[in-house]
Amino acid sequence: MTFSPIRKVYQGIAARRQMFRMFDRYAQRPNRWEGDDSALYRGEWFETDQSSHDYMFEILPPLFMRGEMFAMREFLTASITSIFFTLKIDGCIRHFHGYCDLADKGSPERMRDAIIERESRPVRAMTREERLEHIWSTTHDDYRGYAGERWAMPDRGKRTVMFYTRPGGTTLKLLEDLTDAEIAAKLPVQLRYLPERQAA
Repeated sequence: MTFSPIRKVYQGIAARRQMFRMFDRYAQRPNRWEGDDSALYRGEWFETDQSSHDYMFEILPPLFMRGEMFAMREFLTASITSIFFTLKIDGCIRHFHGYCDLADKGSPERMRDAIIERESRPVRAMTREERLEHIWSTTHDDYRGYAGERWAMPDRGKRTVMFYTRPGGTTLKLLEDLTDAEIAAKLPVQLRYLPERQAA
């Protein structure tokens, strides 16, 4: 399970409770403390509300501040840390959180540019990957997990979600294998029928 491109992982504005849940979306991963999991987090971003942004700013003195962004002093893993952005997009001030790798020079600026590009387009749309990430982000820990020993070897360690197949019946499915209909069923109504956005 490796990710890394810059990617939006939650649709809508995450208030404080959801923001804290988003900070470690992979808390249940197997072998959590073994190896370098930087690729899981690097490039993830989502929108927050102003009060959550301000709360994080006041917790500790920032590692650095640059115009519209500040970095948290505590690192999540290796050289990955939280960067909070205040950006003017289409005339509105908005707030975002992203995980940047500070060992990669220019990472915060590239994330800022990617957020502005993603949020500036005139038509709301979502890629399949964004739909899956939103489902993962909003599913309670009791209903999401990782494929274990009963799964085929190539699938072990992949993300799973609980899916209701019939009244009273549930099954675990690999997140990546959800059909379009299953994805629609898992999304909130306001996101179900957004057009498909082509991945960059």
